[in-house]
Amino acid sequence: MRQPTGNTHATRAQIELRKRILSGDLPGGTRLFEVQMAEQLDISRTPVRDAMSRLVEEGLLDRARGGGFVVRSFSFGDVIDAIELRGVLEGTAARLAAERGAGEQALQRIQEIVAELDKCFGPDREEVDFERYADLNARFHHELAGLSGSEIVRREVERVTGLPFASPSAFLPNSAEIEAFTRSLYIAQEQHRQIIAAIAGRESSRAEALAREHARTARRNLDYVLAEDRSLMKHLPGLALVKD
Repeated sequence: MRQPTGNTHATRAQIELRKRILSGDLPGGTRLFEVQMAEQLDISRTPVRDAMSRLVEEGLLDRARGGGFVVRSFSFGDVIDAIELRGVLEGTAARLAAERGAGEQALQRIQEIVAELDKCFGPDREEVDFERYADLNARFHHELAGLSGSEIVRREVERVTGLPFASPSAFLPNSAEIEAFTRSLYIAQEQHRQIIAAIAGRESSRAEALAREHARTARRNLDYVLAEDRSLMKHLPGLALVKD
């Protein structure tokens, strides 16, 4: 029987710790120590240390003075800045893709994703397969970053979207049907089509502007939560880390 490797244990620890952080079970400011978490997760210290180091790279943990780690807290300003930065980076990716010319196969892949996204919408306007949409939406944005042809841009897009509230699917509800968010999905899907059409047509300025505007959909959803119903925050991954 194949034994789990240290890397497998580190990945499992990373997933479990990320889940606890995003759910609020480990709130911002919580001090974490390798020995303590290794005991809780029933994993040796080395993979737990590796997992925590990865979460530092993701922006969810900071290294604490004197040893150990601490769960990061964020302000609403941090959330807004992260969303804006994602728009700048994805806008740059779209512009470069249009300027340099995206490969035929790469364009076909992302067009197929857009077609699959269309299938997430049912005949009733309120009928949306959120789980499927979230998965395909993440794939769309991954492919968009790759279309840039720049490893630096792709890597930086992945870095900023690693923050839960800056990810393309950050404001998709889990199981609750939030009407305002559902409406925004129809707008976002039309933007997906327009971005790819602009890239295919080598319209670099238009592609960049569309991608930036697309990212601002998340900002509008955040504004809705803050202005209309803060109880919705519990449905949104990562907002447990945000302090007023």
